[in-house]
Amino acid sequence: MFDAQLDAVYHALDALGYDDLEVIVSETGWPSAGDSDEAGATIENAQAYNSNLIQHLVSNRGTPLRPNQHIETYIFALFNEDLKPGPTSERNYGLFHPDGTRVYNFGLDANSQLLFSAASKPYIFLEVCTFLKICLLCLFFMAFEWIVLR
Repeated sequence: MFDAQLDAVYHALDALGYDDLEVIVSETGWPSAGDSDEAGATIENAQAYNSNLIQHLVSNRGTPLRPNQHIETYIFALFNEDLKPGPTSERNYGLFHPDGTRVYNFGLDANSQLLFSAASKPYIFLEVCTFLKICLLCLFFMAFEWIVLR
């Protein structure tokens, strides 16, 4: 579905003569919890969506219309927002709980680009696509703030 939506945008841009315009996905994600009428908002669905998305983006496969192309994408959101008003799903898009623990495994571990020392201080290796750089940088600043303000 992600590729189909992007290709629809690419097709429309091509039809208008803007075939060289880069498209940036500014927000995509899946809620890990929801109200009783939000059946798709589950940890399993969020994990599947975000894990598959990350693998797809890191592969630089692109889409059928624009193969082998990097797709700059930002996952919504880094953290669950437990004080946000509205449906339960709106508070549960994060990859992490407000306390910094993972909501679920989304495909980054010690064998990928995020490593943790014994003291749980993140060491960041910014060799992944842009949206992951932003997420990892936020984690770094959170850890730095926690260490300095503690």
